[in-house]
This record gives sequence, structure tokens and C-alpha cells, in this order.
Amino acid sequence: MSPEALAPAMMIASGSIHAMVNAILKGGKDKMAGRAVIDGSSAVLLLPALLFVPLPHGAWGWLAATAVIHCVYLYALVRAFETSDFSAAYPILRGTAPLVTAALAIGVFGEAASARELAGIAAIGGAMFVMVAGRHIGRAGLGWALLTGMMVAAYTVVDAQGVRAAPTPLSFIVWMFVLMGSATVTMFALVSRGRIFASARTQWRAGAVAGALSILTYGLALSAFALGPTAPLAALRETGMVTALLIATFVLKERVTAGRAVGVLGILGGALLILTR
Repeated sequence: MSPEALAPAMMIASGSIHAMVNAILKGGKDKMAGRAVIDGSSAVLLLPALLFVPLPHGAWGWLAATAVIHCVYLYALVRAFETSDFSAAYPILRGTAPLVTAALAIGVFGEAASARELAGIAAIGGAMFVMVAGRHIGRAGLGWALLTGMMVAAYTVVDAQGVRAAPTPLSFIVWMFVLMGSATVTMFALVSRGRIFASARTQWRAGAVAGALSILTYGLALSAFALGPTAPLAALRETGMVTALLIATFVLKERVTAGRAVGVLGILGGALLILTR
């Protein structure tokens, strides 16, 4: 399969797996503990791999930046899920991300994007906001969801640059997960004053599964960024919202509205615009 076809396929798969990880997080009782277990598990699973990948020379600055951004992102994500329904918060934070990502990738880093790709990015972002129509979300939940979306865009652009600057994509991926996991557990331990460790005992199994899935979902995304342009690929990852809707409906038992159905069609239409050559 050519890089032009492989990168979008990897990103679409990444989006669906990402929705599963967030549904596991939302389903847990203690969101901080759940997120600490997820990222801590990812770090532990990849720790031995540090012995087999080259040092990420050329990407240390990007790694430091993404560790800080991910801490802000994960704290905002936890607060969004604590204050809002999954089906209300998730479309907002994921809808914000591709629009801001495109602005950063194209406006700041000068990446190219065709008019068709830009139309697809706009359609995906707009469709996810349509999915929230009629859903109640308070000011706090909205604020945390928007902040989360902006942080998703920030780390997406930073990591796309970092994975291209590292000696190999695998080098950046392994080091990023280990550093991010360490930073996340430390942050939530300090914020909760150690409470997360007691809570983690009751949800470590689901967290460990989600941690392994996190490696898969973001490993696929970063590998795709090594092969193609940031903005359209990042937008394709939001097709995972279709999976998120299925999970919200059949697992979390949340109601499907006409707006959500229209939103899914918009997401699929936007993806088609990006994928059509």
C-alpha cells in the first residue's frame, strides 16, 4: 500500500480506537485515577523499548513541549468528563481540534492543503458541533471541552513536527509515551494529594487495557504524520466520532438525536472530501 493510502487508513483506525479509550475513561468512577492508570500503563508497557530505539536527537524540544501540553490536555479532559455527558463533551473537544490544527499547521508551519481538503476539514469540525445541538452542557463543561480541543490541536501539531525530526518515528513514539506517562501520573498524584492511588486499585484492569489501546491509537496517528500532511490527517482522525456515537448509544445508553445522525453524515462527507483524489 502506498504512503498516500496507508496514512489515511492508519488515521481512521486511530480515531476509532481513540473513541474506545475515552469511553473507558468516561465509564470509570474516578476520572483522574483512570487517566493516571491509562498513561502510567502505556509508559510501563513501552519502558523496555527504550533499550532498543535510538535517542530522539533533534526532537528533545518537541518532546518537552508535548509533555507540558499533554498535562494541560489531560487535566482539561478529566474535568470535561466530570462535568458533562460523554456525548456532549466529546464532539465539542474533537470538533474544535481539526479546525485549530489546520490553522496552526497551515498558518504557522506553512504546510500545504488543497481547497478540497480544507472543505473536508471544515465539514468534519462543523458536523461535530451539529451533534451537540440540543444537548445541555454547562459553562464549566463547555470551557473545559474547548480547552481540551485546543490542547489536542497543539499537541497534534507539535507531535507531527517531532516525529519528523526524530531519527525514527518509533524513537519519538516510545520516548513520548514514557515521558508523558511519567508526567501525567506525577501531575494527578499531586493534584489529588495521592488519592488516585487508592482509587486506581479498583479500576486498574480497564485502565491497563485502555493504556495498551492508547499506544495503538496514537502510535498509528504519529506513524501517519510521518508519512503525510498534518491538517487533513488530523481531521480524518475525527471520524472516530462515529465509533464514539455507537458507544454512547449502545454501551452508555445515551439517546441518539436527529442532530447526531446528521453530524455523522457530515463527518463521513468531510472524510470523503479529504480522501478523494
